[in-house]
Amino acid sequence: MTTLEGAQTGKAAREDSAPTAHDHAASQQDCRATADDLAHVEAVVQGSGSSFYGAMRTLPKDQRDAMFAVYAFCREIDDIADDPLPPQEKVDGLALWRTEIDRLFAGMPQKPTGRALLVPVERYGLRKEDFVALIDGMEMDASESLQGPSMETLQLYCERVAGAVGLLSIRVFGDSGDRATDVAWSLGQALQLTNILRDVREDADRGRLYLPSELLDTHGIASRDPETVLAHPALPKVCAELAILADTRFKEAIAAMADCDRRQMRPAVVMMHVYHRVLEKLMQRGWTRIDEPVRVSKLAKIWIAVRYGLL
Repeated sequence: MTTLEGAQTGKAAREDSAPTAHDHAASQQDCRATADDLAHVEAVVQGSGSSFYGAMRTLPKDQRDAMFAVYAFCREIDDIADDPLPPQEKVDGLALWRTEIDRLFAGMPQKPTGRALLVPVERYGLRKEDFVALIDGMEMDASESLQGPSMETLQLYCERVAGAVGLLSIRVFGDSGDRATDVAWSLGQALQLTNILRDVREDADRGRLYLPSELLDTHGIASRDPETVLAHPALPKVCAELAILADTRFKEAIAAMADCDRRQMRPAVVMMHVYHRVLEKLMQRGWTRIDEPVRVSKLAKIWIAVRYGLL
C-alpha cells in the first residue's frame, strides 16, 4: 500500500516526522494545493463509486473541492483499515495520518490530500478533533477484531467513522447550528448502520461482525464467530431489529433537517434519502439472502435529486 510503502524509505520517514519551527518557516509557502492535488482527491472520490460523488458535484466549486478533500481523506484511511495486512502495520499506517493531521493544523501538510485540505480547514473552520475521531474509528477496525460489540461500542464506532464526517460536512455546507449537529449525529448513525446491514457478508469475510451483542443474546446467538452467526437461523431477526434502529435514526435526521437551511444542507439531504432507500430495499429483501446485493438505480437517484430540489 502506498502509505506504508512510502514509510519504509528514508525520505518518507523524514517527511512523516513531527513538524518543527524550521520546517514550518521553510515549507509553509509550498503547502497550498496544486492542480494535481485537487485532481488526486477528485479521482479518489470518483473512483470510490459512492453516491457521495454525485451529491457533492451539486455544490459551488469551493465547497465541492473541500468535500472532495474530506472524502478522499476518509477513503484513504479506510483503505488502510481494510487492507489485508497485520494489525500493527495498519496501526502504523494510520499513525502516519495522525502526523499528517498534526502537520495540516500546523499549516504545513505534505500529502496530496493533506494539501487539498489546507484551505478548507482555514475557510470553513474544520476541527482537528473530527479528523482525529475518524482515525480513531478506523483504528478500531485495524487493531481490534470487532465481533459482536456492545451497543455502546457500536454507537461510538458509528460516531467516529460516520458522525465525524457529518460534523466536518455541515461546516463546509455552512450550517453548523444545533439542529445541523443533530442531523450529523443521527444521520451518521443511520448511514453506518445501513452500511453494516448491507455489508454483513463482506464484513464477515474480513473477520468482522458489527451486529451488537445485546441483539445477538436476545435472539439466542451465543457465538461471536462471524460465519457461525451468519449461519444461525435467528440472524434475520437480529438484522431486522437493527434495521428498525437505523430507520429510527433516519427519521430523527429528517425531523432535524426540517429546522436547518435545506439549501445549504442539500448534499446531506440527497445522501439521506438515497441511503434511506437502500435501507428500505434491504428490509424488503430481508436477511435470508444476504449474498443478494441491494442497490439504488441511477434513475432512482436522479428522481431523489429532482424530488428534493437538487437539480
